[in-house]
Amino acid sequence: MTPLVRVNQLKIHFPVHAGFLRRKVDEIRAVDEVSFSIPEGGTLGLVGESGSGKSTIARAVLKLIPATGGEVIYRDKNILPLSEGEFRPYRKEMQMIFQDPFGSLNPRMTIEQIIAEPLRIHFRHLDKAGRRDTVAALLERVGLPAEAMWRYPHEFSGGQRQRIGIARALAVQPKFLVCDEPVSALDVSVQAQIINLLQDLQEQFKLTYLFIAHDLAVVEHMSDEIIVMHRGKIVEQGTAEQVCEDPHHEYTKKLLAAVPSL
Repeated sequence: MTPLVRVNQLKIHFPVHAGFLRRKVDEIRAVDEVSFSIPEGGTLGLVGESGSGKSTIARAVLKLIPATGGEVIYRDKNILPLSEGEFRPYRKEMQMIFQDPFGSLNPRMTIEQIIAEPLRIHFRHLDKAGRRDTVAALLERVGLPAEAMWRYPHEFSGGQRQRIGIARALAVQPKFLVCDEPVSALDVSVQAQIINLLQDLQEQFKLTYLFIAHDLAVVEHMSDEIIVMHRGKIVEQGTAEQVCEDPHHEYTKKLLAAVPSL
């Protein structure tokens, strides 16, 4: 299958400053020479403990933080050197679902305003009625009533807020979604509902996922291929079955051992 996204030798280093003049004395290598590709319509799982560099990669891929080196190639175009204006057309195709559904929603805005905001920016031909109809359809697609658009984020449960976050990401009709630990803050029963929703949406809209989590069992369920990260580097990579059934690296074995079994 043709890769939609290719990451080549990605490096993300953060300088450490000290002294009165704040000179650079060291650097933190959060991500060091990471490479992978995601085929169109597929799911790559990125797993590792906190601090392994997973979310840093996610933000660099979407140009939310600058990369120190390497390439992020989307549809045969290296997007890292692009200015914000040049990248804007790509922003519509590349969206993110955040870990904390409450923190990613503006508490002072209604659900209609939250979901309609990207529509107003990227689909200027839509009038207010058209945006409202689109918001209603999106809410119903993620399992919420259209009437929810009149309410505020604090009036919903964690799982419902994550559905709202998913609806906002889908509003601009993306092709590539970065799911940054989208179920880690939810109860186990709600996690299953959100995972099933993401799988249904992927099938319906032919979406490509970069799915990030620290729970290897969740990643195995979602992913075609898995990358295991440790201290900014890839320590194991393969199909979901290979990594979970026959792990080679000791760190991967420890992650598997930490998965609770019923």
